[in-house]
Amino acid sequence: MATALVLSAGALFAAWEVGVWKWLEPRFRPDLVVGASAGAWNAWAIAGGATAEELCRIWRDPQISRILQFGPHNTGLLRPDALHIAAQEMFESFRPRLPFACTLVELPSLRLRLFRGSEITWRHLAAACSIPFGFPPVTIDGRRYVDGGLRGALPLWAAEEMGATRAIAVNCLTSPMLAAVRLLFRAPQASRRLEVVRLEPATNLGPLRDALVWSAANIDRWIAQGERDAAALLGKDLSGCGLTA
Repeated sequence: MATALVLSAGALFAAWEVGVWKWLEPRFRPDLVVGASAGAWNAWAIAGGATAEELCRIWRDPQISRILQFGPHNTGLLRPDALHIAAQEMFESFRPRLPFACTLVELPSLRLRLFRGSEITWRHLAAACSIPFGFPPVTIDGRRYVDGGLRGALPLWAAEEMGATRAIAVNCLTSPMLAAVRLLFRAPQASRRLEVVRLEPATNLGPLRDALVWSAANIDRWIAQGERDAAALLGKDLSGCGLTA
């Protein structure tokens, strides 16, 4: 039975996913890792062998705050320079030791695409976080791509397409407004054959503005909450999730 770790989109809220991984790391080794948007960056690092502490350092680094720089252009409001530099650094820092995939949306068709393994470049990581109407699309092999979270924040279908029969789904996007967006941009759904264990924040992570404005206090709070939530949700039944005590 192949078990996937699936990490959702979430901008800075994805620091909560790091807290979840901090609890999971000594108890669970996924067979493959899939992510969308900021979750794709977490997934890339985890597939590349990053420890929870390494991920915590990345998210606590004030350099993260420079990624979301205001600078209007003809497709949005955020300058891409710092995002692209960070994507290159992430790409160079880790190389997947486990099967990895991320989702992107192709423009203008809004086609949802799955990229995996050796076809991934730093441009795919940059595109994964190119929020529509914020960052400009990233051109890869003559086609333009943006954040895969636009058409599916939690890509369980992608994990199943890669051969997973079970998934631990880590979803930090749970607000009603985002649920409405998901209805507008329908994403493929995993079949009922995929066994899914869902982890979501027990309490609201905060207003959406907090997901776009870096704060050391918020990052620490979300990491700590993610660790607590994982322990509360999974700690009572480790065996059913393929985990160890």
